[in-house]
Amino acid sequence: MIRIVIADDQAMVRAGFAALLDAHPDIEVVGQAQDGAECVSLVAELKPDIVLMDVRMPELDGIEATREILSARSRQPANTAASVNDGKPGFAGQPANAEISKSAVSTSETSGIGDDVPRIIMLTTFDIDDYVFDAIRAGASGFLLKDAPPNELAEAVRVVASGDGLLAPSVTRRVIEHFAAGPQTSNAEALPDLTDREREILVLVARGQTNTEIAATLFIAVQTVKTHVSRILYKLDIRDRAQAVIAAYESGLVVPGAKA
Repeated sequence: MIRIVIADDQAMVRAGFAALLDAHPDIEVVGQAQDGAECVSLVAELKPDIVLMDVRMPELDGIEATREILSARSRQPANTAASVNDGKPGFAGQPANAEISKSAVSTSETSGIGDDVPRIIMLTTFDIDDYVFDAIRAGASGFLLKDAPPNELAEAVRVVASGDGLLAPSVTRRVIEHFAAGPQTSNAEALPDLTDREREILVLVARGQTNTEIAATLFIAVQTVKTHVSRILYKLDIRDRAQAVIAAYESGLVVPGAKA
């Protein structure tokens, strides 16, 4: 059972999302919050697997609430390879220059279910895409447009609950248009902690390929791809695929608009 907290300052939006999600036997809405501060308290009390978080709310906005919720990660012992911090620097703080793709890493090593820290899906609209990078840096695992079809809502929850990153394609396109500025020369030696094979796989992840597609491209097993992706997350000290994509672009391993 995937346990969910919904945070949105509009009561009708909360009620609508709750009704849609509660109709699925594998999903349970355990709490609703009308602002970020209430959401932080509810998450601490209820320990959900997933939080559906509106970006803009009174008292405490969705990005700050995400930071507060996920700051618990740094205060808890790591229980997965993907969340261990062995002192290696992450990618936060580097200049923003990234392209974001929608794809998935389906592997138990990166699953959020069973962790004390939930995965967060940001609810966004076309006019607030400027918040996307701040939210991913804060630790959000995905983005979903509020006007997405009802069937996409439950699927998005399942995707992120399994440990995958999720970005709506329309958000991806607008982010590329808005943020894909800067150096246009790729750096094959970027992210030196990664092996050549791991960099090769990270490039394909950043290009939007799924594990199955990567396996076909490189003529290796899907499970081998999953293992490499888990190691990439561990070495870069990042939580999921959405942050891995940004790391690939910010480091210069991949540049927006370059051919695969």
